Amino acid sequence: MKLALILFTALTAAAQSNVTAQLRPREQRKPAPVFTLKDSGGKTIDLKKFRGKVVLLDFWATWCHGCKEEIPWFAEFDRKYGGKGLRVIGVSMDDGWNTLQPFLATAKIPYRIVLGDESTAKSYQIENMPDTFLIDRKGNIAASYTGIVDRANLEANIQQMLAQR
Repeated sequence: MKLALILFTALTAAAQSNVTAQLRPREQRKPAPVFTLKDSGGKTIDLKKFRGKVVLLDFWATWCHGCKEEIPWFAEFDRKYGGKGLRVIGVSMDDGWNTLQPFLATAKIPYRIVLGDESTAKSYQIENMPDTFLIDRKGNIAASYTGIVDRANLEANIQQMLAQR
């Protein structure tokens, strides 16, 4: 029983610690897997069309507490840096729009939300959420975060990427 409690405490602490990432050198970046998914308005989002922009790509779900903690941060980044070339895209891994729409109606998320699928999750190797990726202007993954992001670290990486041409 004591071992189980220690393990639970360690896992809980690990889940709560915020993840940092360093930007990969440009020559070490790999292309972000492309996808075409529908947003809440029924419009198709094609990741290839975001070339030339810095993309914050967030895999999340309504049942994920850490995911919901990050949403206000990403909304702030969208407002603060959207005019400077940042695009935020949330990929919901919920079961469908019937689950997702009620949440979106109350959450008032300012950035695009698409409904993910198994193929997209596999291509990004999503096993747990939240998972967040920073994609550079050429469509390559510059940084990835598995778990709740460290807000300051993510913002610093966004600023650095927006300054690069």
